[in-house]
Amino acid sequence: QVQLVESGGGLVQAGGSLRLSCVASGIIFSLFGMGWYRQAPGKQRELVAAISSGGSTNYADSVKGRFTISRDNAKNTVYLQMNSLKPEDTAVYYCKGDWGSWGQGTQVTVSS
Repeated sequence: QVQLVESGGGLVQAGGSLRLSCVASGIIFSLFGMGWYRQAPGKQRELVAAISSGGSTNYADSVKGRFTISRDNAKNTVYLQMNSLKPEDTAVYYCKGDWGSWGQGTQVTVSS
């Protein structure tokens, strides 16, 4: 059974940092690209950052220079380091594997 479990969300003040983690199980993690998405209330889910199996990355324009996606294949984990957080970053953050599975989501709330 393939599973993705996110952690690391929380409440932080504007300008602060959080690191999200997503652990995969039941799959050969290193073979697949991974992505972080977010969904704010009343808005569509959007891609925040993605990393390929080879380590290439891409980012939404709104987070470039502030967020960093990385992966540790030995730990079957993908990370999202979020710095200089803004209130508009408030959302539920989900990880997704290129094979199609989604995690359950973790709430990130940035207060002004």
